[in-house]
Amino acid sequence: MTTPSLRAEHTARLDFQVWSTTATLVVTDADALDQAAACLRDVIARIDATCSRFRTDSEINRILRRPGRPVKLSSTLNAALGQALRAASATGYLVDPTVAAAVIAAGYDRDIAAVLDRALTGTAQDTGNGPGAAAPGAWRLRHDAAAETLTVPAGVGIDLGATAKAFAADEAATRIAGQVRGGVLVGLGGDIAVAGPAPADGWRITVADDHRTPATAHQTVSITSGGLATSSTMTRRWPTAMGWKHHIVDPRTGTNPEPRWRTVSVAAATCVDANAAATAAIVLGDSAPQWLAGQGLPALLVDVGGAMTTVAGWPAAAEL
Repeated sequence: MTTPSLRAEHTARLDFQVWSTTATLVVTDADALDQAAACLRDVIARIDATCSRFRTDSEINRILRRPGRPVKLSSTLNAALGQALRAASATGYLVDPTVAAAVIAAGYDRDIAAVLDRALTGTAQDTGNGPGAAAPGAWRLRHDAAAETLTVPAGVGIDLGATAKAFAADEAATRIAGQVRGGVLVGLGGDIAVAGPAPADGWRITVADDHRTPATAHQTVSITSGGLATSSTMTRRWPTAMGWKHHIVDPRTGTNPEPRWRTVSVAAATCVDANAAATAAIVLGDSAPQWLAGQGLPALLVDVGGAMTTVAGWPAAAEL
């Protein structure tokens, strides 16, 4: 995961819990923190109300109850869905929002805190043990971005979890930068977006398996624009009778990828792009470094044994 590591004298910072992770807001103008925090909370609330798979009243779940018919979308869901479909196409559908049924079959059918509680108390020991099925394919969704409509075929579910958090980080950083002086960093778990003028030494970000556990830190790097995201199989995972399951599913098989990388961090023009590439890399396994290099995306890959591989200009540990 990724977490800011910044000098307090030139920034103001706020951390709070959301979506079973930590939201981090940093602004270079301390007087703007309250205004920036209100904007961030508004963006989070909008994304939760529109995109959450875990809320029966969310806009996406209401749409899924009307299969086969075009449904008008809110501007927030229209934008979030557009980003999800763009990420799917850019990764060759290695990141696919129609993977919902497979994710649910793996046991991720509610907020991760509730999944862990159920697994640890043994109240549903068969959960996560069923066979996976390939995703129907995002190309089956009929999304008209200009008309703001979506038609979902019967039997196709949608899980925006692979992109919605990163989209929220991008959206909040952009909005805040347009409202306040100075620069802004928004972090939602392992997804970080920055906007506006960066501090003189850049936004220093620690890369780790889990942003809440400094002992797992691999490196501290610096960015001045865009986004940086980490995907990891070490968080959002739960025990089952068949072994550990985690939230990253290969859309081609409907199951967790073969264990090759435990953590992949990517820097890109946006947090959505970074997160999609990091997730795709975990799905790809052995061919991930070559794929990331071909995309020109700086990345750090940590294998299951802890060995690190860097590509496309990401600095080696000795260079920092």
